[in-house]
Amino acid sequence: MGSDDLHPIDIVESLAEHHAWEFDRIADDQIAMSVEGQWRNYSVTLAWSAFDETLRLVCTFEMEPPQDRMAALHDAMNLTNDRLWSGAFTYWQPQRLMVFRYGLMLSGGAQAGAEQIDTMLTTAVANCERFYPAFQLVAWAGREPEDALQVAIAEAYGRA
Repeated sequence: MGSDDLHPIDIVESLAEHHAWEFDRIADDQIAMSVEGQWRNYSVTLAWSAFDETLRLVCTFEMEPPQDRMAALHDAMNLTNDRLWSGAFTYWQPQRLMVFRYGLMLSGGAQAGAEQIDTMLTTAVANCERFYPAFQLVAWAGREPEDALQVAIAEAYGRA
């Protein structure tokens, strides 16, 4: 990035202020936010890696599924990830966090604009909102992953 270029985390900070999201600028290259959703609050962290020129987004929410439902939850995440073109879900067992991750590569000095980063943020939260009910159905209601994902698919088509 040249000296005249706007740092991606500066853009994220401006977007957080615009959306009135609580945030903490952890370092020059990292920011953490709390974003309120319909189902719950999400912790969103973005970090800039100059080494590989990637803006990394991690959106998390707590989830403590019963151990006997972990295989079904992993199946649900795999089926979900097959439906997503950008980003992916994973589960961090030690932290008991469901995680949506996305990396925006900006190699060769490419610049991310405010609209692009805003779309990245809102899409991450929208994906968590969309699939949260399906993950809950798999973990707590004993539903089969394919059946539970119908809720997420139907919900996506049911909103105006």
